[in-house]
Amino acid sequence: MKIEEILSTAAAQAIKSLYQQDIPQGQLQIQKTKKEFEGHLTLVIFPLLRISRKKPEVTAQEIGDWLVANCPAVERFNVVKGFLNLIISPDCWVGLLNDIHADNRYGLTTPNAQSPLVMIEYSSPNTNKPLHLGHVRNNLLGFALANIVEANGNRVVKTNIVNDRGIHICKSMLAWLKYGNGETPESSGKKGDHLIGDYYVAFDKHYREQVAELSQQYESEGLTPDEAKAKAEKEAPLMKEAHAMLVKWEQNDPEVRALWKKMNSWVYAGFDETYKALGVNFDKIYYESDTYLEGKEKVLEGLEKGIFYRRDDGSVWANLTDKGLDEKLLLRADGTSVYMTQDIGTAKLRFQDYPIDKMIYVVGNEQNYHFQVLSILLDELGFEWGKSLVHFSYGMVELPNGKMKSREGTVVDADDLIAEMVRQARQTIDELGKFEDMDEAEKNEVARIVGMGALKYFLLKVDARKNMLFNPAESIDFNGNTGPFIQYTYARIRSVLRKAQESDIPLPEALPTHIALSTKEEEIVQHIAEFPAVVRQAGTDYSPSAIANYCYDLVKEYNQFYHDFSILREADKEKQQFRLVLSANVAKVVRLGMGLLGIEMPERM
Repeated sequence: MKIEEILSTAAAQAIKSLYQQDIPQGQLQIQKTKKEFEGHLTLVIFPLLRISRKKPEVTAQEIGDWLVANCPAVERFNVVKGFLNLIISPDCWVGLLNDIHADNRYGLTTPNAQSPLVMIEYSSPNTNKPLHLGHVRNNLLGFALANIVEANGNRVVKTNIVNDRGIHICKSMLAWLKYGNGETPESSGKKGDHLIGDYYVAFDKHYREQVAELSQQYESEGLTPDEAKAKAEKEAPLMKEAHAMLVKWEQNDPEVRALWKKMNSWVYAGFDETYKALGVNFDKIYYESDTYLEGKEKVLEGLEKGIFYRRDDGSVWANLTDKGLDEKLLLRADGTSVYMTQDIGTAKLRFQDYPIDKMIYVVGNEQNYHFQVLSILLDELGFEWGKSLVHFSYGMVELPNGKMKSREGTVVDADDLIAEMVRQARQTIDELGKFEDMDEAEKNEVARIVGMGALKYFLLKVDARKNMLFNPAESIDFNGNTGPFIQYTYARIRSVLRKAQESDIPLPEALPTHIALSTKEEEIVQHIAEFPAVVRQAGTDYSPSAIANYCYDLVKEYNQFYHDFSILREADKEKQQFRLVLSANVAKVVRLGMGLLGIEMPERM
């Protein structure tokens, strides 16, 4: 039983004995004692005064005396106004460490066939360009969130919706036809998503040239600069051709569809490489080209039921003014769909495929209003999870030189970023002389683990709701709140455990409970014991950053212990064994916690 549960039970018994009243355990407030006071855990007395009908200090003293006399877990106590600070006995901490030591999946709950099913959507790339830094944050948040939700006892389906249709796709296709000369990933040596992205940029370049030329012509004909530019953007031959290609795609033109499939296949192969490097995956991938028609069908069904209405121009709308929102377009006058229509269609297919209990969308905060509307529409259309859908809204990743623009080719490419992080990790580890006697293959593997750990941790340690500035050099630092600092501490512990094994010092299955502990050792056991509560809270709040910062705080505390206490050189065998078990379980919890974030731990550094 956890110490908090032991204390709750004992405190309830104390109140019954002292004041002849029962109190639900949920009403007892037990929290970690503030650092400026002596104690491990604190019972808040103020809510109990209506029962005791005595002053806070008197009530705290009476309950404290009862606990010392009747609860072996409480060694002594002190009273600070309305707070009863409890000092837990060393035997209790050792017993707790034994329980943690015996559980290989400590803090994680394994789902079963009856567990709620949560679907989590993340990534959502467009097939006209490679993944960039913004996608990296999205994928890492989505994957970590899926792990955390599963660790809280839910079944999880990780899903992706690929935006594989629309005018932006036709722009890349048209540019490849005009300027590509049959270039392929094989002939160019480029990843397919990079190749297609180059043609998206090429379209924009040539389109801008046409707009500039036409604008001058229209200005010479008497239009104002703004009027001339607006007309030029509409009349530019490239844009007209792209729209014509989109119409052909909608009409299932065999040549356009064949080109679309070929170029998309190049992109998907490229995406798969990036996903593998990031260490993320999906259980099911949906494609907008499949879902938009389903969405149109569902909208028309809602129209028949009077949920939506048609305007005079033929467009279909949802009127949400009675809910304090505006009117939302669902089908254009020409019958074509919008993003909302696609999301409704995707929801329909997902609900057919899976008995979803909760749906979580990992999408940037610029789409907050979209998901507010989507939730209402799905609920009105009869999707059971519509009302309770979760928009996991996250902030943008910003760069020192401003925002990214994919049309202009100024994005931070995901593949380039991954390669640079691994390169920097290799260089930093080489400079610090941490590679010891590793061969080249192991050095490269450690550099990959550390580089990716640095990238993932830096992006996940920040509250997801906040915009953040990404600094690669800062993320690779081996000191401070970074992935490499945590990884290095883990590798250090693994080295200690290997040396113990080489010296025939066993790691016991259980420790005797009478060992005298230092305050620092008690603090670390207490910190490890908080891991299950941190995992639960991270699941409730959808907060990967809570896991990240917990791991950092734990290794920071352990490093202070490592600096101040001997482990292998400790002469007292019981203390030596306690410190080995303590170290092993710090490593275990760090591995489990960082594993929830998708971050690997190196055995050696």
